[in-house]
Amino acid sequence: MDFLHTLKLETLNKGVSTGANWISSTGETLRSHSPVDGKLIGSVTGADKESYEHVIAKAQAAFVTWKTWPAPKRGEVVRQIGEALRHYKEPLGKLVSYEMGKSLQEGYGEVQEMIDICDFAVGLSRQLYGLTMHSERPAHRMYEQYHPLGIVGIISAFNFPVAVWSWNSMLAWICGDVCIWKPSEKTPLCAIACQHIIKDVFKKNNIPEGVCNLVIGGREVGEWMSNDIRIPLVSATGSTRMGKAVGAAVGARLGRALLELGGNNAIIISKDADLDIAIIGSLFGAVGTAGQRCTSTRRLIIHEDVYDKVKTRLVTAYKQLKIGDPLNEVHHVGPLIDTDAVKMYVEAIEKCKAEGGNFIVEGGVLSGEGYQSGCYVKPCIAEVNADLEIVRHETFAPILYLLKYKTLDEAIYIQNEVPQGLSSSIMTLNMREAEQYLSHAGSDCGIANVNIGTSGAEIGGAFGGEKETGGGRESGSDAWKIYMRRQTNTINYSNNLPLAQGIKFDL
Repeated sequence: MDFLHTLKLETLNKGVSTGANWISSTGETLRSHSPVDGKLIGSVTGADKESYEHVIAKAQAAFVTWKTWPAPKRGEVVRQIGEALRHYKEPLGKLVSYEMGKSLQEGYGEVQEMIDICDFAVGLSRQLYGLTMHSERPAHRMYEQYHPLGIVGIISAFNFPVAVWSWNSMLAWICGDVCIWKPSEKTPLCAIACQHIIKDVFKKNNIPEGVCNLVIGGREVGEWMSNDIRIPLVSATGSTRMGKAVGAAVGARLGRALLELGGNNAIIISKDADLDIAIIGSLFGAVGTAGQRCTSTRRLIIHEDVYDKVKTRLVTAYKQLKIGDPLNEVHHVGPLIDTDAVKMYVEAIEKCKAEGGNFIVEGGVLSGEGYQSGCYVKPCIAEVNADLEIVRHETFAPILYLLKYKTLDEAIYIQNEVPQGLSSSIMTLNMREAEQYLSHAGSDCGIANVNIGTSGAEIGGAFGGEKETGGGRESGSDAWKIYMRRQTNTINYSNNLPLAQGIKFDL
């Protein structure tokens, strides 16, 4: 495991950092076992309340200085972080693959996302625009500007152990904020590796201690952050259940919550679809990251005229999937994150069968040579009706449901009639269908695609969803505004004090 040495992960114990220093703590010991082979990668001591308070104090002090740096100068630091990530792309990508279980190509792709958001943030550091408005009062000028918020808390999930943190932190940093990151307790070593990489860049640029903070720990640490009035914004990625708890806690103190939660994503396959594209998009969407993306394809809603053809081609494609060690690039599908995820996969299959689902590609847990971790499962396909209860829920595993439709209105209704609203797609060469799908009468999701799958978003567009997906937006477009506070300014350069709305107040 040469990448462990390259990323300085061979000797591990501390899981709390202020960017410049690692802090001693007496929190829970977290052990990271790879789902690839079941081996222990390392053990980390998580945050306790004392070390958490130390980090908060350092972050508050750092913000006083960091916010005064010109945004382009902060952008230059982020540019150097991007260069460092380019240098470490191979070992960090391997670590992501080994600790989380996604394919090596997806591991490299995740680090590339980090590089891409750095590039985006560098340009953005010179484009934090406000607006100028005409005042109704003579000799007055009105404008808006944006100021840093302060401390941004980032709670990330295991399935993208580094990319989602970078989406938040790179934008927050160029906006003048400081960050406290609580990574998933299932992938702590990816976070530690990032902290090592960032630390060197920050040291070279004399960045104040406390701009880039790490607090590894379990649910308790997330609760501290959610309830902490010193953290004006908490960005949380994970399950809908977790997001509701975070949103309630942050909302109770009138803070801001940026929530990226569950998805139950569908692809509609029209009778006018290019089936070659549809099959590939559906296949990767369903089995990529072993079905553990929030944007994974859970449902295929297929026109009755092409239903049998699509079903036959999918069954054939599934037979060609290679399941195994994700660091071996011949494999398409790696393991689930842990045996708890395997248990949920098995329970979902059993429930689907009990409700009347017909499995045309059977699932199951793999065992034997190469599968000793107990985390490898078979991607499976079930024919279902839209009213099955299990179909309305997100199972973080490679289970694909097939549904049949007659009209586009029916297909859109089926797609939208679930609690989640993250990503969606239609496969069609019919312009009218495509335009209807993207109209107000179409998809109700935060992401709606034509002739591409549900997963694989680019950083240039704002990422997020509606309904139980949380309503948050990260990454591109104007998502940077969530990390700042907006201020309206009016300047009177006259010799008088005229009031708005023509109000007179003379003595």
